[in-house]
Amino acid sequence: MTTTSPPVGTAVAAVCAGFGRDVDENIAQIGTLIDQARRAGVGLLALPEACLGGYLSVLGAGRDGAHDETPEDLPPVMDIDGPELRRVAELAGEMTVVVGLCESDGTDRYNTAAIVSGDGVLGSHRKVHQPLGENLYYEAGEGFGCVDTPAGRVGALICYDKAFPEGARALAVDGAEVIACISAWPASRTASSESIEHDRWTQRFNLFDAARALENQVVWLASNQHGTFGKLRFVANAKVVGPGGDVLATTGTGAGMAVAELDVPGALATARRAMFHLRDRRPEAYPSALATAEPLAPVGDGRA
Repeated sequence: MTTTSPPVGTAVAAVCAGFGRDVDENIAQIGTLIDQARRAGVGLLALPEACLGGYLSVLGAGRDGAHDETPEDLPPVMDIDGPELRRVAELAGEMTVVVGLCESDGTDRYNTAAIVSGDGVLGSHRKVHQPLGENLYYEAGEGFGCVDTPAGRVGALICYDKAFPEGARALAVDGAEVIACISAWPASRTASSESIEHDRWTQRFNLFDAARALENQVVWLASNQHGTFGKLRFVANAKVVGPGGDVLATTGTGAGMAVAELDVPGALATARRAMFHLRDRRPEAYPSALATAEPLAPVGDGRA
């Protein structure tokens, strides 16, 4: 029996794979993943956070805690208009790809997600929320916004951003049809489980994905790193979540690609037909203090 691949653009996908410091090796791996996605008819592919050059190898004790990285250990810096993203864009062709890198503006480093296609860089997002000492080596981004792509209107978040509903909501209000949250989400540092499946940070990762998709009624792509890097062990669980909060495809605890064939506009229309959360918001009832309040002091020892 002869089988054919579905047309390009009828599926979305999120990757779980390990990436280190060798950028040429990373790009070769990205090319293989894009080829795999193309054969599956994928029009929008989310790769992991820091897949160009790797993530930090350890997270510190907190915003005022020690961090074991040295400058020589840090991810290589790249320009948003540099050769690395040009190579990824060439590989992407007609596909839209969300890719993670350490961006430099010539002065500061940013943990960045770039949205690219064969036309080049369509948009980018600098990670706003920084966990566990990440702020010692990266500056924080300052906002959220979507871009129009061949795969529809897409917004990007990075890892810890997903723990804050305001970011995903800002993208949804900006018209996001799909939100790609790319991650290097590790297992818990304390009270850790031998089983990634039962680790409490795995549970949080999965809960955030379902909640952010459901509350905003968007298609949600959650990519993640796989395996270990330095002292970090990643929870995997790349997935595609529908606008009803239902997991349509997942890699579970393994490496791979979660692919879901999906009519995105049709899925959104169905989810929003009766109760449309964005329409039914009451912004005038929400206190402005939500945006301006001073951060609360941590309770206890701050361990995660």
